[in-house]
Amino acid sequence: MTRGRIRIEPTAKRVRALLHGRVVADTTRALLVWEVPYYPTYYFPRDDVAVGLEPNGRTKRSPSRGDGVLYDVEGVADAALAYPDSPIEELRGHVRLEWSAMDAWFEEDEEVYVHPRDPYTRVDILPSSRWIRVEVDGVTVADSRAARILFETGLPPRYYLPKTDVRLDLLTPTDTRTRCPYKGEAEYWAVGGHADLAWSYRNPREESQRIAGLISFYNEKVDIYVDGVLQERPKTKFA
Repeated sequence: MTRGRIRIEPTAKRVRALLHGRVVADTTRALLVWEVPYYPTYYFPRDDVAVGLEPNGRTKRSPSRGDGVLYDVEGVADAALAYPDSPIEELRGHVRLEWSAMDAWFEEDEEVYVHPRDPYTRVDILPSSRWIRVEVDGVTVADSRAARILFETGLPPRYYLPKTDVRLDLLTPTDTRTRCPYKGEAEYWAVGGHADLAWSYRNPREESQRIAGLISFYNEKVDIYVDGVLQERPKTKFA
């Protein structure tokens, strides 16, 4: 159901949040709420939150959800939010735990990172013999006919290339690490003085094993040729 600028759906998954070594919320009745366009967040029925919520006197106003009440959880400030008088009836009696305030999240018995998996996001990884060439500042840094192309809903195709087809001497490791709920933890490289242009998943999640150890480059920031044709740089939040 859609109310104002958000979308709300129930999920059949068991969802748990952990803080300070204990389960603070455990439910099979969570709501997926799209408060931003890119991914949903979880709202728990108040009865399925196992710890006390301490109102701290702060509030948060949403044009669509109404006046929110902020709570401290186990000493963590602003770790929970509720809209007790929301014009959206489905949200009344529910609590949103701040993702980053919790120590760990689980969907069923699998830990999930960054945000809930969006049921409308699909990731397909396909082998391809298309000729992929990557240039940075006019220098070829990768040339391959053995790519794995990752197609992810809402994002441009990502070309993952064997390290043997990449000029590793032109790549400098950085300390950057990011996590993806669909692929796992990525490590990054700078190229030609440009920070974090390339990345790889050394140990990706089970469903993304086909890209393990391969290297990809931001289409938004480098020149990528596919079968000799320069691709237009896409405009995304990574540009």
